[in-house]
Amino acid sequence: MINVVRAELTKLRRPSLSLSTIAAVTFVIGLVTSLLFLLVDSPEGNGERGIRIGRDVLSLATGVSIGFSNSAGLLGIVALCIFAAQTAQEYTYGTLRNLLVRQPSRMKILIGKLISMKLFAIVMVALAAILSVALSYLFAGVKDISTAAWASSEANAALARTFINVLIATIGYGIFGMILGLLFRSPISAISIGVIWNLIIEGLLSAFVTNIDRYFPGQLLSIVAQGGSAKVSYQYALITSYGFLLAGLLIVAVLFKRRDVAN
Repeated sequence: MINVVRAELTKLRRPSLSLSTIAAVTFVIGLVTSLLFLLVDSPEGNGERGIRIGRDVLSLATGVSIGFSNSAGLLGIVALCIFAAQTAQEYTYGTLRNLLVRQPSRMKILIGKLISMKLFAIVMVALAAILSVALSYLFAGVKDISTAAWASSEANAALARTFINVLIATIGYGIFGMILGLLFRSPISAISIGVIWNLIIEGLLSAFVTNIDRYFPGQLLSIVAQGGSAKVSYQYALITSYGFLLAGLLIVAVLFKRRDVAN
């Protein structure tokens, strides 16, 4: 198992993947955090779905973590793409056959992949948190928003909670991508379907059908990242979303064990 994890981490450390991930995380954090502060006085809103987050809210102890929390959905999409690609490409490139020569147990390979990609997600979210805090201080100075409360113990506790929630949500999105990768065995198909489902289908249906977001894993993971919402509790979102993911993992694990190693 340890050798599988090490092998997967070696692949994840490739410059082509690590540098592109850093670029994607920087873009996502920069976009969300800059819009949050630069549009603070805009009547059209500066948060998700046109929500207006005013100066009084941003100057609170929790203000330093708002940009990070709002970035969770896009960070999740990045994780979904990475997990899906790293899983499905074993079929596309035919490397799964070589892996099985060294490690015949398919379940050990699958669990090792999951562990290594979770570790990769932790590093990715940690980088996102650092960038978000740094940019929040930068743009707060630009827009003359008080940051006195951001150095308090309450702010540190809020940031820690946000980090844990965003990490849980990001790993959840990644597991969803891994499920799609194992199901479709094609990086392009898995990524395109995952992105379309999360960004378009779930979003549109949630906007037009009342309370249907309570049954969508992507929407529930976004609620987990926010620490709960007025309509859906944190506990319900966490248990339900990971319940869906666990069921999906069990199904694709059976397929992974029984299907042919070639696409």
